Amino acid sequence: MHASPLTRRTVLAGTAAAAALTALPAVRAPAHAAGSAAPAYRWRNAVIGGTGFVTGVLFHPAVRGLAYARTDIGGAYRWDDGSARWTPLTDHLGWDDWNLLGVEALAVDPAHPDRLYLALGTYAQPWAGNGAVLRSEDRGATWTRTDLTVKLGANEDGRGAGERLLVDPRDSDTLWLGTRHDGLLKSTDRGATWAPATAFPATPSATGQGVTLLVAAGRTVYASWGDSDGTTPNLYRTGDGAAWEAVPGRPAGTSAKVPIRAAHDRHTRELYVTYADAPGPNGQSDGSVHKLGTVSGRWTEVTPVRPGAGDTFGYGGVAVDARRPGTLVVSTNNRWAAVDTLYRTTDGGRTWTSLKDTAVFDVSETPFLSWGEDRPKFGWWIQAVAVDPYDSRHVVYGTGATLYGTRDLTHWAPRTRGLEEASVVQLVSPPAGTAHLLSGSRDIGVMYHERLTASPARGMATNPVTGSATGLAQAAARPSYVVRAGWGDHGNGARSHDGGVTWTPFETQPALAKDAPGPIAVNADGGVLLWSFVHWDGTRYPAHRSADDGRTWTEIPSFPKGATPVADPADPTLFYAYDTTTGHVLASTDSGRSFTVRATGLPAGDSQFKLVAAPGRSGDLWLSAKGNGLYRSTDGGASFTEVDSCRASYTLGFGKAAPGVDYPAIYQVGSTGAGTAVHRSDDGAKTWVRINDDAHQWGWTGEVVIGDPRVYGRVYLATNGRGIQYGEPV
Repeated sequence: MHASPLTRRTVLAGTAAAAALTALPAVRAPAHAAGSAAPAYRWRNAVIGGTGFVTGVLFHPAVRGLAYARTDIGGAYRWDDGSARWTPLTDHLGWDDWNLLGVEALAVDPAHPDRLYLALGTYAQPWAGNGAVLRSEDRGATWTRTDLTVKLGANEDGRGAGERLLVDPRDSDTLWLGTRHDGLLKSTDRGATWAPATAFPATPSATGQGVTLLVAAGRTVYASWGDSDGTTPNLYRTGDGAAWEAVPGRPAGTSAKVPIRAAHDRHTRELYVTYADAPGPNGQSDGSVHKLGTVSGRWTEVTPVRPGAGDTFGYGGVAVDARRPGTLVVSTNNRWAAVDTLYRTTDGGRTWTSLKDTAVFDVSETPFLSWGEDRPKFGWWIQAVAVDPYDSRHVVYGTGATLYGTRDLTHWAPRTRGLEEASVVQLVSPPAGTAHLLSGSRDIGVMYHERLTASPARGMATNPVTGSATGLAQAAARPSYVVRAGWGDHGNGARSHDGGVTWTPFETQPALAKDAPGPIAVNADGGVLLWSFVHWDGTRYPAHRSADDGRTWTEIPSFPKGATPVADPADPTLFYAYDTTTGHVLASTDSGRSFTVRATGLPAGDSQFKLVAAPGRSGDLWLSAKGNGLYRSTDGGASFTEVDSCRASYTLGFGKAAPGVDYPAIYQVGSTGAGTAVHRSDDGAKTWVRINDDAHQWGWTGEVVIGDPRVYGRVYLATNGRGIQYGEPV
């Protein structure tokens, strides 16, 4: 993932202090989304493999083969060594708890192997909800929840630091939680209630990083402070859990401004700390590595390579080898010129070896990691690093797109089975051909899924490679013709004449496409393209039309700026658009050359309202207007009728009709009662059944839902951080 519009994650710095903390617990079970009695559905991921930022990996120090991973927007996972796959632990978090799918920190209890703690909260902004702590006595199979009155920021700057959550080494009932804007918190009842650690000396900031890491060194707890100006203390410690002191003799200068991660070598009684001049994962240009003799109090710099002109970066992850004194691994971060690497030492940092120099990668299981090139890169955004305490040569590290592992320090492969973190924004299920699914995400552009149980064999759609998809459309009467748009390195639009297997970039693109590629549509016979333009900051521009396969483009002045064009699936002369700013539906009867207003007075003011056309029919339109409900038109948008069977509709799509029924099955993320869930209707939206359950909710799912036109009951659901979920009746 790149520090540009190619990234799909909006990284926001905190702008306001969270509410004052109270110690009152708020424990509740996952919210139930209401609906009719649901048919039994089996839900699985359409396999891609990773695709998002793995921000933390933690081996349990006392149980062989037990490990956990956290992600910035996709929840937490437990490693099952027997099956060699990850088990998702937070899929039960539902629509109202979307902000909790980001994991700020995780902690295990060395003395109680079944205990696991998660600190959840994706954004610390005023518009986001407060954080929460989940605690488990069975390795994440079941949870007890405590809501906090402060905000956490698992998808903000500094999300690769940590861990910010720690079980006290002297007392398993005591936990510490470092926050971004509310100082250090303490719990004395295993996370059930929390109160400020008032003796902690650093002063919280409304816009800062706060506590970036907590680590135990013997019976002493160390806490960093990410808001130092480079001259004030940034590392503190307590030996009794009551009194805190600044650690004397700390490293100085910009290269040691922000402590990122720390690890303790119990054999040599040395604490290793990685530093950078910014919290990362972006924006770092300097960094260093230092170790502290926890008995002698002496600091020693052990930086493998100092950043310099033309080779700027910070340091990120650090992990010690529990079996071999003085053996550890550290990672560089944000190193674009020479490319990031892991450095390994066996002599306490006197000498280092770059593991990148001898690395051999096998990405055959997840081919997208080649990024359209001859061989994969070592990775970027490397801040999560772990060494197996039972196997010195078993090392794993997270990147902005995957988790790599090795068993011999030379041969590396993705370790992502079961871990899917894509933020998906486009789905198409073709009516014919090899692939049942095409997808587009904010991570890895467009993919052709010839199988749902394996990562696409061709990886990302190339020519050009796009890092974030903005549009994907198929000609309804000519399914071999597909077009796509997105933020690319060499052009932002392309077409396919073989159903998405291979691609050709448009010969030209409108000037607006360079900085504002948006949604794209193709008419029923594939003869006309409409491309709308929206900058990543939300600015909208006029749409353009091409009638020659993308060779030339003409502006459409009458098309509402930034709207999503919708092609009629039966009549190639018809296009539609919904102007979310006015609540007007517009239509074109001249193949997209001009648009005129039809229906007015519909809900307005939200860019996420969605207009879709029912397959195989002309003029059959449905409008999902979020909390304003669902509307239908059968006259090409001239008039709409509110559908009274649902209270809210966030996204809607169609699939193969039920046996004996002549109207497509309708799938919807919405509400027919008190909660938001995934529903199916087999009778044209007269009635609905809920088809997901409380264990399968995945936070926010309001982007895209579609059914399979060839398989009745199969539905594909885009999630914001848990990849593509697909469900089938059991």
